[in-house]
Amino acid sequence: MGAKWIKFAVIYLIIGIAYGLFMHYTIQLQWKTLHAHILVVGWQSTGLIGVIYSIYKDAARTKLAMWQYYLHNIGLPILLVGMLFVPILNSIPMWLFELCVTGGGLAFALSIILFIINVFKKVA
Repeated sequence: MGAKWIKFAVIYLIIGIAYGLFMHYTIQLQWKTLHAHILVVGWQSTGLIGVIYSIYKDAARTKLAMWQYYLHNIGLPILLVGMLFVPILNSIPMWLFELCVTGGGLAFALSIILFIINVFKKVA
C-alpha cells in the first residue's frame, strides 16, 4: 500500500512542477494557491502517508487504509479542479464550483480523519 501512495505523490510532484513552470513563463500567478496545494497536499502529504504505510505495514493492511486511499485519491483531484475554478468563477456555474470544492474537500477531509484513526489504532 505504501508504494501506491508514493507513486501517486510523484504524480502530484510532476503536476506541481509543470504547473509552477506554466505559471512562471506565462506570468499567470493568480493560481499560486492551487500550485501550493498540489505540492503540499498532493506531493508532500501523500508521500508522507506512503512512507508511514511503508514503515507500519499493519496499518496499511486495514480497511481504514483502503477507504482512506480511495477517498483521498478521488477527493483530492476533485478539490484541486474546484480550486482551479476560483480565479475564473464568472465563467463557470457556481454549482459546479461548489460540487468540486465541497465534495472533493469533504472526501479528502474524511480520508485524513480515517488516516488519523488508523495511525492511533495501528502504529505503536
